[in-house]
Formats: sequence, structure tokens, C-alpha cells
Amino acid sequence: MSRQTVSKWETDETLPDIRQSKRLAVLYRLTLDELVEFDVNVKELEQVVRNTSEETQQKVDWTKLWAEKYPVLASYRQQVDTGEYSLQLERLLRKLSADYGYSDLDSFLVLKDILAQLWNGKKSGPK
Repeated sequence: MSRQTVSKWETDETLPDIRQSKRLAVLYRLTLDELVEFDVNVKELEQVVRNTSEETQQKVDWTKLWAEKYPVLASYRQQVDTGEYSLQLERLLRKLSADYGYSDLDSFLVLKDILAQLWNGKKSGPK
């Protein structure tokens, strides 16, 4: 395929045909679905997350960073009595650990994922 052909794909003037798409998928070791849904920004972000060491992650003030996007993270502690919520969450963490033998970190990650699923369900509406 020519440079001009690829340029037209990149500028959304044309799309590759199915045979070209299949060759591209094989070349980049992707399924056709992954190739069609490929998002450079998402892939770059995923790569950064994979390559960030635990030591570097510990240096980041994640709450402050996320608060730039979600200001409530910078202000809720002055408004919410977190003690009650902390006790309930701690109980859930201990239960996950006891029931499934998870480490503290794994219990936290499972609980975080359950909350994310709950949130995503609310955003998509009732089923």
C-alpha cells in the first residue's frame, strides 16, 4: 500500500477495504475488532500505566491529581463525616479477606472494582 493510501486513511478521506484491514490486523497482531476500535491515546495511556513502577506510583498524590478533574475530591473531607463510611468499608475489606483469602491490597482492588461496576451500571441506566 502506498504512503498516499495510508494518508487518506489517517485523514478519514477513505477507509481500508476488508483485505487491507485483515493484513493490517495480522501485521500489528490485533483482531479486526481491536484494529477498528484502536485508539492511540488509550493505548499510550495503557502503556504508561504498565510501565510505571510501584515506587513512582507511591510518589504521586493521586487524590490531588484526580481532584483537578473532579474537584469534589479536594473538598469532600471538609463536608463528609468519613468515619462512618470508613468503618463500613473496613468491615467489607475484612470480609473479602476472610471469605476469599485476599491480601489487603487485593481486597481493596476488588472492592474498588465492585464500586466501578455499580457506577457504570448507574450511568448506563436500568436494564
